[in-house]
Amino acid sequence: MTDTIHIHVSINGNEVTDSVIPRMTLLDFLRYKAGMTGTHAGCEHGVCGACSVIFDGDPVRSCSLLAVQANGKSVMTVEGLSNADGTPGTLQEAFQDAHAMQCGYCIPGMLVSAHALLARNAAPSLEDIKEAIGGNICRCTGYVQIIEAIQLAATRLREALE
Repeated sequence: MTDTIHIHVSINGNEVTDSVIPRMTLLDFLRYKAGMTGTHAGCEHGVCGACSVIFDGDPVRSCSLLAVQANGKSVMTVEGLSNADGTPGTLQEAFQDAHAMQCGYCIPGMLVSAHALLARNAAPSLEDIKEAIGGNICRCTGYVQIIEAIQLAATRLREALE
């Protein structure tokens, strides 16, 4: 019998408590224990960025962290970017409006990386945006629309504050 470890994680502001095997990745915990299926499994080696989440304020690859490392921590998944009523948030709407969705596989990671950027930089330059999403691979080569979507979201977020 495999020993399990009891963990407590805040996911998108909701407290989640469960038991996990020590080798379970944070990605698998989010998808299969917490039901956060918006976080995608891509390469499972930390290269593609499809599994990106915000971990205690920083964007990370959830496939390269163990679930036990999240014990007592805060995690935001792509589902956490929606408005409280479940409608798309400003960043998600900008991705729709700029036709940045493409096939959609990389988009959760792109959204999370863009959110992390905009949380620390309300007016990112083109280079800032490229740097922020540089670790996320888009298989459809939709980077132009993704960059435009992030610029659009930044503008909309700034205008909302005026």
